[in-house]
Amino acid sequence: MNLLKNILARVLALWALVTFIITFLIVLIPSMLCWLVPDPAGQRIFILIARTWMTVWLPLVFCRFRIKGRKHFAKGQAYVVCFNHNSLMDVPLSAAFTPGANKTIAKSSFAKIPLFGFFYMKGSVLVNRNSEKSRKESFDKMKNVLAKGMHMDIYPEGTRNRSSEPLKKFHDGAFRLSADTGAPVMPAVIFNTKKVLPLHKAFYFWPQKVEMHFLPPVSPAGMNVEQLREKIFALMKDYYLQHDH
Repeated sequence: MNLLKNILARVLALWALVTFIITFLIVLIPSMLCWLVPDPAGQRIFILIARTWMTVWLPLVFCRFRIKGRKHFAKGQAYVVCFNHNSLMDVPLSAAFTPGANKTIAKSSFAKIPLFGFFYMKGSVLVNRNSEKSRKESFDKMKNVLAKGMHMDIYPEGTRNRSSEPLKKFHDGAFRLSADTGAPVMPAVIFNTKKVLPLHKAFYFWPQKVEMHFLPPVSPAGMNVEQLREKIFALMKDYYLQHDH
């Protein structure tokens, strides 16, 4: 039975990759036209295209998707949205389904991928984690994103969580950004992407019901960076443990 599942999962992985590429090529040209429209309007259109892409692709790969908590986004307020990070699926899903214009903090190396790199650059604030200059520049760019009224999507674990714990230890960046700008932190918990793309299995895809839950925002007022980080970590960990299934 396990052998049959492993074979089917590899077939599904190939199908997921092929459909991802084909649907990406369809949305590439209209999404690139968004470079011509000043932000935040251009980014709002770009996210709408990305959301349409993911809305089409998820059923093609037999994944149901559910989103909760959009009501927590107040009109006209920009948020530092903090996501857990378990899978390569997390970034395209979080960017597409965060309500309103947003950008994602992302590794600069992905921008070198042919064609996809242009799409990636439009949706992201790029950072080379090995360069102190790049980290500082990316922090200033994230402040500018928030100043334009757009949300900033950040994965405070830094990399995908390969541990058996619900969350890895958080880095300070998202919470320093919130403290410096006054933008509230919106905790967001993604479920089941690790089951779709298990980190310990190569070229493996197993459809699941994927969920994204936005939690009530937390103001940085009255807290330092460490206190804010620990508060968000506790909220997200507790919520994950209570709702994971």
